Amino acid sequence: MFEQNQKEIESLMQSNAEFRSLYQRHKELDGKVRDAELGVLPMDGVTLLKMKKEKLQAKDKLTHMWESAAAAY
Repeated sequence: MFEQNQKEIESLMQSNAEFRSLYQRHKELDGKVRDAELGVLPMDGVTLLKMKKEKLQAKDKLTHMWESAAAAY
């Protein structure tokens, strides 16, 4: 996520603790979802669905925060 804008993301992570925390949570969820889908991490379907939903909500909020910060520049 946001790999093409890594420099801007790093700057935003340094200046905004909420963004940093949410970004790290999104990365954590991304790894767990990927592992569950590969069968490496045993997980029931309901839990996987909840994690996917939380990951999407985090991405939406991160995108909004990033766009707001970009508009401020």
